Amino acid sequence: MLRPPLLFAPRGARAHEAENTMPAFRLAVKLGATGLESDVWVTSDGVPVLDHDGVVGPRLRRRPIAESESGDLPLTLPRLDELLDLAVEHDLAVSLDVKDPEGFAAIRALLTARGSLVNRTYLCCEDFDLLCEIAPEYRDLNLVDSSRLARMKDGPERRLAQLADLGVCALNMHHSDWNGGLVTLAHRFERLAFGWDAQFDHTISTLLRMGIDAVYSDWVDRMIDAARAEHVVA
Repeated sequence: MLRPPLLFAPRGARAHEAENTMPAFRLAVKLGATGLESDVWVTSDGVPVLDHDGVVGPRLRRRPIAESESGDLPLTLPRLDELLDLAVEHDLAVSLDVKDPEGFAAIRALLTARGSLVNRTYLCCEDFDLLCEIAPEYRDLNLVDSSRLARMKDGPERRLAQLADLGVCALNMHHSDWNGGLVTLAHRFERLAFGWDAQFDHTISTLLRMGIDAVYSDWVDRMIDAARAEHVVA
């Protein structure tokens, strides 16, 4: 449904640079990524920042980001607004794994201030019960269900029907969960199909041939080369 498909760099070009740093995100842009991805946590003073685990500090004094003020965080830890500004500058898509339920409102405010970026930003949620709860309030945003086939007790068809009813725009699963039939099923429900953890050339090519709408790969150079070989990007 998305042509060309989105090519996301999770936490930046982390195969080549320290993850979740602005140099990693800038390198991903230079290598040709058409989307940037990261995890979002909210500090105690309400600032969305980018980190995978949600804790900071030395090993014996680790503390949750949620209990830390933004001014006390390491300078290398980017704020979400820095990533969004980079996406606006280069006309990129954004995928955000929202780890804190409080983050949705803060993210919406930052996106609204950047106009058209709202339409090309995807907010991923791993908690399906939470997703069902918040979806009615955030229908103006592109919500994404991040799940696995094994967690869908009623099966993928029932899940996709639920996502359509909720207005959730995409299903994001590990690349190994997807096949051509499931991509077609997602599109039948007019939901986007996103595949993550695609690290090898053949995996990326297989996803693209299925008609996947977005690929997530740490190896941005491999992803771009595979996309060019499949003639989905110039």
